[in-house]
Order: sequence, then C-alpha cells, then structure tokens
Amino acid sequence: MTQANDALAKTRFFALSAMRLMGALFILAGFVLIRGGFVLAGQPTDRWIGVAVVLVGVFDFAVMPKILARRWRSPKTL
Repeated sequence: MTQANDALAKTRFFALSAMRLMGALFILAGFVLIRGGFVLAGQPTDRWIGVAVVLVGVFDFAVMPKILARRWRSPKTL
C-alpha cells in the first residue's frame, strides 16, 4: 500500500467508527427520552421523540457503515 492509500484507509476506518459511536449515543439518548430522563416537550411527546432518535441511532449504527463500506470498496482486479 502506498502512503496515500494507507491514509485514506485510516480516514475511512475513523469515519466508520465515528458513525457507529454516534449511532450508539443516539440509541442511549433515545432510551433516556423514552424513560423520561430528559424533558423536551413533555410526555407522551418525549416518548415519540425518543423512539425516533432510537430508530435514527439504529440506522446510523447498523446500516450506514455497511452502505459506506460498500461505496468505498476497492474495485475487483481481474
């Protein structure tokens, strides 16, 4: 690997790791909202906001890294 390819791989790895970390934080924040730990708009609205935040977090944690990895995949050599 060249130095440029190595730096690109490190940057992409950091981006995937940051995406998963933010997804996990969204999931935790959503569960806190569902439970009533934070007050944004009052119950039951906070529960629905929490559900939405959890769903966004699951998407960020599970789906987006796969989409980015597929997009960044190296082309197959013949």
